[in-house]
Amino acid sequence: MSTNFRKPIPIYSTSGEWCALLVYPHIYNPGGEWIGWITPDKSVYDVQGVYVGWMTNEPRILRNRLREGDLPRRNPPPPPARVRPPASVPLPPMMAELPYAILDVFEEATELLHTIDHGEFKEDMD
Repeated sequence: MSTNFRKPIPIYSTSGEWCALLVYPHIYNPGGEWIGWITPDKSVYDVQGVYVGWMTNEPRILRNRLREGDLPRRNPPPPPARVRPPASVPLPPMMAELPYAILDVFEEATELLHTIDHGEFKEDMD
């Protein structure tokens, strides 16, 4: 069975809102701007290579509410071109309820996935 990794996949929040678009391995916001990327094991990183969480099969991006230490940064892929998001996306699937220890990034930590010109770890210009 052949899988088309370039087919855009909408990413939803737990409440069913369309929040991002995966065009493997890049993740874009609904405006078509690059906000992160995903590894083959479904780990999600921001545009600077900082760990954000993991992608579920529904699909949504989750992370542990409490972290013990930071994961090492990864080298991000080269910035991709902006994409043109679809005019509409399929209705979201039913989402499983989350335990308190896990949070939905698009509902409780949206600042973790930001464009390349924003973010807490953005280097200051001299």
